[in-house]
Amino acid sequence: MSFHPRMTSTLSGISVLDARHRAWNGIVADVWDVCCQDAEGEYESPDPRLFVALQMRGAGSFALDVSGTQRVSSSSITYVPAGRYLRSQSHGVAYVRHLDLHFDVATLRRQFGSALDERRLDELRVVFQDEQLLAICQLIAAECMNPTPLHSLYGDSLATALVAKLFEVREARERQRAKLSDHQLQLAMEFMENNFHEPVRLSELAALTGLSQVQFSRAFKETVGVPPHARLQEIRVRKVQEYLSTRDWPLTEIATVAGFADQAHLTRVFKRVTGLTPAYWARLSAPRRK
Repeated sequence: MSFHPRMTSTLSGISVLDARHRAWNGIVADVWDVCCQDAEGEYESPDPRLFVALQMRGAGSFALDVSGTQRVSSSSITYVPAGRYLRSQSHGVAYVRHLDLHFDVATLRRQFGSALDERRLDELRVVFQDEQLLAICQLIAAECMNPTPLHSLYGDSLATALVAKLFEVREARERQRAKLSDHQLQLAMEFMENNFHEPVRLSELAALTGLSQVQFSRAFKETVGVPPHARLQEIRVRKVQEYLSTRDWPLTEIATVAGFADQAHLTRVFKRVTGLTPAYWARLSAPRRK
């Protein structure tokens, strides 16, 4: 699920060379290439945002003014809480590539539940360094620039990792032992059974049960004994067995119909679940075919 960030800005002396935009799981990511020899900008957003200076060229200076002017360098990161005023100034900087990330707080609450300490959302952090966080931001920027984007689950995973690292979202010290109710389990299982041939997202299953993604994942494993993704793979393997036993389809077609990326993916999962390759399983089950 994506949202549209709202931000007011006043700019002068800034020329946009290129801009790329993507949205994943509670964030909107913008990569900007700009010229800003002598420029300034003023920004204010009702959503929290992260500013990451990825590349800079030129002998001049680039600074941010939030609560005191701070000089920006390549690889520096600034987190600005919702509603905070931000001003930028540059002199003699020929080129800047930066990543802007806008956060949808409502989505983060649904995703992390009580594990998200919302006090962290209000903590201004100006021009700091964090190698792990920067590495995630660079991967996000690269995917924004990717002319042939990867599966949306890749971006969702990067967004989740970024939020967990930035806001220090941690597992509860005492593992919750709550299980799904019979009704919640039925809703989740029916959804997986009916949609096994498509990507099934944890956010969709959690929404069905009225739980956060973290709460649902824990409760599902506590109830069923395996994580949701593992159960979905078991459902897909069972469907493959059904197709192998009743239909004369090539394995490539069965892989597509059963929700696998390709035949190789099907074979890996099938062997992990059953201990056998699909072809060998089909030979063993051949006498039972009608």
